[in-house]
Amino acid sequence: MDFLHIIILALVQGFTEFLPISSSAHLILVPTLLGWADQGLVFDVATHFGTLIAVLWYFRHDLRPLFNDWLISIKTKQTSGNSVLAWGILIGTIPAGLAGLAINDYYEHLRNPLIIASSTLVFGFLLWFADYRAQQQLNHHIPQKTEQQLTVKMILIIGCAQAIALIPGTSRSGITITAALLTGMSRTAAARFSFLLSIPIIIIASTMKAIEFTNTTTHIPWLDILAGIGLSAISAYICIHYFIKLLNTMGLLPFIIYRLFLGIFLFWVFW
Repeated sequence: MDFLHIIILALVQGFTEFLPISSSAHLILVPTLLGWADQGLVFDVATHFGTLIAVLWYFRHDLRPLFNDWLISIKTKQTSGNSVLAWGILIGTIPAGLAGLAINDYYEHLRNPLIIASSTLVFGFLLWFADYRAQQQLNHHIPQKTEQQLTVKMILIIGCAQAIALIPGTSRSGITITAALLTGMSRTAAARFSFLLSIPIIIIASTMKAIEFTNTTTHIPWLDILAGIGLSAISAYICIHYFIKLLNTMGLLPFIIYRLFLGIFLFWVFW
């Protein structure tokens, strides 16, 4: 790959992976509009691994207590501290993991620009409804739940929503934040749980892709891989930090408007 392509695509992946605007839509749109060849499986693995590093580093102070409380809950067979959140992350990953295994051989057929355009619009409207509902709750001083107040029902709803994100253009963060808001969580709690929930699924997806490309690729472009990992990690970390920090002040409306314009533009380009 041309190094300029690496820089742009890694930054695109890093900045869009955790925003509710669909990284898959952008990774198809950018090369198409600029007349570039498809970046390929190796680069996808590298940039996804970079975003994994970013979310692990951002939540590094939360993950150890989560893991410790999870172990305590196993030993005592009782909830302890953050164990509910830890179990929520694990259980919430199961639907997407099963769905990913079921459609793995057919996933490339879903990477159709018109499918991406449709899901960008449809789930953009759904995100608007969820955000509007959350704002109404705030306006009427209705208490909103934090990620520490998850119930089994909430976990299953958000986990099943994450499985829907296998449709390109849906946006994994977008659909999980939507589901979390609809279950009564606050915007910040919804975003935090969405990002924590991404950790196992990115590990699974990156591992599967890494196994796939090691079985099919004889030459490994290490410079491309390292550059993709580094740039996507830095940009993803910046994205997570400012998205959570500014979410309560700016809300989700800017991303909703952007999704609607993006969906219309994709239809205009690919119809």
